[in-house]
Amino acid sequence: MTQEAQVKGSQLLIERVQTGVRMEKRLLKVLKAFAEYHDMTLGDLLEGIVLHAFDGKTPFSAESLKRIQDLKKFYALDLDSSASHRLTEIKRRPAGKKDRVRQEKEKKRK
Repeated sequence: MTQEAQVKGSQLLIERVQTGVRMEKRLLKVLKAFAEYHDMTLGDLLEGIVLHAFDGKTPFSAESLKRIQDLKKFYALDLDSSASHRLTEIKRRPAGKKDRVRQEKEKKRK
């Protein structure tokens, strides 16, 4: 046990930091829904997944994998592990003044 993770009873005392991780939108929705289903934070869920992965273990039971499949269908997440390291983000250019004016006109027409 390192100085970073101290034991207090059965609890491990740690220091958490805020992070600004970017992630595929539908994947994040599935993770958030799964965390909510288990009444845990997204951070707690991710920590558990990573700690299991670091030990070469699967973090999910058969029941959890079924729930995840259901959530993937609900959020139209068609990615699997074969997509890992192949995802490329869509580059969106910021809307210029002409684009914003056109968008406002289109909104008023509707």
